[in-house]
Amino acid sequence: MLTKRLVACFDVVAKLIENEERHEITVDKENVATLAKEMYESQIDEMYIYDEKASEDGEHIDVDMIKRVAEKVFVPLTFGGGIRNLDDMFKALKAGAEKISINTIAVKNPKLIEDGAKAFGTQCILLTAHVKKAKEMPSGYEVYIENGKSATGLDAIDWLKQAEQLGAGEVCLRTLESIGKAGSKATFYGFDAKLIKDVQSHISMPLIASCTAAEPEQIKDLFKKTEAGAAIIGSTLKYTVVELKKYLLESGVNMRPTY
Repeated sequence: MLTKRLVACFDVVAKLIENEERHEITVDKENVATLAKEMYESQIDEMYIYDEKASEDGEHIDVDMIKRVAEKVFVPLTFGGGIRNLDDMFKALKAGAEKISINTIAVKNPKLIEDGAKAFGTQCILLTAHVKKAKEMPSGYEVYIENGKSATGLDAIDWLKQAEQLGAGEVCLRTLESIGKAGSKATFYGFDAKLIKDVQSHISMPLIASCTAAEPEQIKDLFKKTEAGAAIIGSTLKYTVVELKKYLLESGVNMRPTY
């Protein structure tokens, strides 16, 4: 039986915004390696580094940043943001990433999924999919790109099936409704178990669920109600990794034990 995993997502930005509540751990480039080491020492299972600035500004990937993180952590490391071709994938993997995450570029150029899988193996290609409810779509969800800003007209399940056929080895799925704003106060809706189960009935690749879980119960329900293999946790969860794993183990979730 496979153990469930907890994944820390670091969203690398040019400048931190005080008191901003997000599903990721927001960090600037200067501090990402230090915070990654702290999270590794807290017994996180995996890490996901997303370079938001490179993605939005069209910058080259920051190879040195990946190296700094990889030198300090010894758990699987996924890198995304600014990946545009096979050469970018190669540079990120050579710098220490184990998996490459692609989203917008995969929608615009699906062949990159196939080319990446052939060059580096399906286990290296992680498709990140941001989806939002849409009544006109067969699955009820539409794919969004450019950090959730642009609708694509693609049905969520149709796109994930296509991506898997092209060679994606894993998917990180986030529903854009998983966080809502009421003034300056964030509301955390948790994971969409129904969508995750619908998706997993159509694909066989492993799934990482991403949302703004604020309570351990939401992560427990994810693992109890779906076959998701991992959950992304972020700055909205006010518990340590050890505390969270202890709670999940006591709740009957098969987790890697803490020490």
